Amino acid sequence: MTLAVLVGILVAGGMYLVLQRGMVRITFGFVLLGHAANLVLVASGGTDRRDAPLLQNPIRESMADALPQAFTLTAIVITFSITVYMLALAGARSGEQEDDDTDDPSAGTDRGSGS
Repeated sequence: MTLAVLVGILVAGGMYLVLQRGMVRITFGFVLLGHAANLVLVASGGTDRRDAPLLQNPIRESMADALPQAFTLTAIVITFSITVYMLALAGARSGEQEDDDTDDPSAGTDRGSGS
């Protein structure tokens, strides 16, 4: 129950940040969504009711499933690569002038008129 609440909070916070305007906030939203996905993948393995897979007890029914752990590791790598790419995009955009944040609607009406 606690894990489900934590995943819900991470998804809600991630979606809130993804819908914001700044690129860094969007990146942090994707990081939160990645963490929520990792928690769901780990929970799907049922590690709380299973033993470790490589101990002296070779009973197959009590061993933990390693596939969700492999999926989680893959999701961590993918989330990290997307985070680095999005932060690089945010860094590349920070050097540009941001003309789309003007409050005056008539500020950009005479572009390209030549006068």
